[in-house]
Amino acid sequence: MLAASPDVASAVIHELRELMIRLSVLRGQVLSLIGNESGQVAAGATFLPRPTVTAGEIVLADGVLDQVRRHVVGIGEQRARLSAAGQHLKRGVLLYGPPETGKTLTVRHLLASTPGTTAVLLTGASIQFITEAAELARAMQPAIVVLEDVVLVAGDRSMHGGPQPLLFAVLDALDGLDGDADVTFLLTTNRVELLERALAERPGRVDLAVEIGLPEASARRQLFALYARDLPLSVEAVDAAADRADGVTGSFAKELMRRVVLAAAEESRGVTDADLQASLEDLLSARETLTRSMLGGSGHGAEAGTGHAGYGVHY
Repeated sequence: MLAASPDVASAVIHELRELMIRLSVLRGQVLSLIGNESGQVAAGATFLPRPTVTAGEIVLADGVLDQVRRHVVGIGEQRARLSAAGQHLKRGVLLYGPPETGKTLTVRHLLASTPGTTAVLLTGASIQFITEAAELARAMQPAIVVLEDVVLVAGDRSMHGGPQPLLFAVLDALDGLDGDADVTFLLTTNRVELLERALAERPGRVDLAVEIGLPEASARRQLFALYARDLPLSVEAVDAAADRADGVTGSFAKELMRRVVLAAAEESRGVTDADLQASLEDLLSARETLTRSMLGGSGHGAEAGTGHAGYGVHY
């Protein structure tokens, strides 16, 4: 660059870089990083639609969603006051619990609740791009970096015979940002007991860990009512089905309602409470044990008494 002095050239270059970041097409978008031909180096980004999940679509234990929202959304909304008071903005949030308990749905709600925030989603093999994701988040803040199923790379080191390079990359990314960076690292796992202790327990890496647990009876009733809301079923029948189906998930309830509609459609008539009862019996029967297990049910026979599954819906 030609300029009257080196200082002028440096100032122009600095301003251009600032404009590039501020006007980047990546700013405020939901992104997934993709690799090059070898899959080992982040070579670009895929744009994803921002979710539109409302709080009314999520059924969790009382206070859980509010707690997570306050830490992720609330801190961002109060960034100016927190910074003025010398408080750090960077935060790490861990959502843990059995499969299908609502972790991914909660993530989707948080993304829906933070319009204008740049979000980078890493799951499966793309978690290897954590360093690039952290750098992008730093440049595009406010930002959220989502690491789904983080136990795939952050399991206890002793399980693999020694430290894992990708684990160190995750830890370095969590440590590498300054405290005043308005960046949230949002982690999910089904196996919290396998997480590396340094990741799960050290303040500054994860400062809020929230269990997204199994549904109690009242929550299960809410889930069944949610999926039956467009069907002409009585409240009493839906509640009775929810009470009978102890230990099942939201995916189970969703599939149940589809079977209810299918049963009526096959006979060219409207849906009735009897269809709900018959479809529930079918899903809970011994011959449906595998199906129930895949949907997050207990897999313990016709009564489905005490399962270890949740009630979320995957993104």
